[in-house]
Amino acid sequence: MKITILGAGKMGISFAKSFLKYELIKPEHLQLITRKKSNIPRLTEEFPGSKISVFYEDIIIDSDLVIIAVKPQDFQLLMENFSFQCKEDQMILSIMAGIKIKQIQKFINHKKVVRAMPNSPTLLGMGITGYSVAEGISFNELMSIERLLNATGRSIYLEDEDLLDSVTALSGSGPAYFYYIVDAMIKAGVEMGIDENLSKLFVKQTMLGAYHLINNSEKNLEQLIEDVASKGGTTEAALQVFERNQLNETIQKAILAAERRSKELSR
Repeated sequence: MKITILGAGKMGISFAKSFLKYELIKPEHLQLITRKKSNIPRLTEEFPGSKISVFYEDIIIDSDLVIIAVKPQDFQLLMENFSFQCKEDQMILSIMAGIKIKQIQKFINHKKVVRAMPNSPTLLGMGITGYSVAEGISFNELMSIERLLNATGRSIYLEDEDLLDSVTALSGSGPAYFYYIVDAMIKAGVEMGIDENLSKLFVKQTMLGAYHLINNSEKNLEQLIEDVASKGGTTEAALQVFERNQLNETIQKAILAAERRSKELSR
């Protein structure tokens, strides 16, 4: 399979590295197209043997799959200034938030479009991606796309494309919510007099251990919380502050706001 990636940002590069790492494609069958000419030396060094190009140049795209990995805000500008003729059997995979399959089909005048929403842990091959496909995509083509997506972590097929706005808000943006909470915990440790590096170590290992407990325990989250929060103890004191300040509701409202923004981007 030959693959072209439009957009050599963090997500586009993470996809390219995953495909090469698991030998799903050969370096010479990868084409990366970047917006900035200044990126070419770095990308050439990072992807030896692959073809590196710049937008707005005369480019021939002779790939089986074209991945659109630009920011959704830049998509219309890109399509107005950069055009390529799709072959009939060519697949298009979009990893842009908010831009719907029908909009992509209209802009590029091509039917075979898959829309996916990955998240940043794809950089480590530990991401999760929700994806939907246009009508007319065959089962074999679907399996081929899923195989590529699984190289970046896990993938989940969603028959209802509208759910991708929810996936964007939940898992696409999700790592940032996690980092926000981790940062607050580290700062609390520093406030209590713990060295910053030591505070980071305590918090990161706590988060890692808690994740493994969730993943390996038969208990639900409420039971796991009860295991830590003894009556009248320190954890209960902290949880009471969360409750008084409606932290649970605030987090839910924030995620719903992210979903609304994803829907706005599609308009």
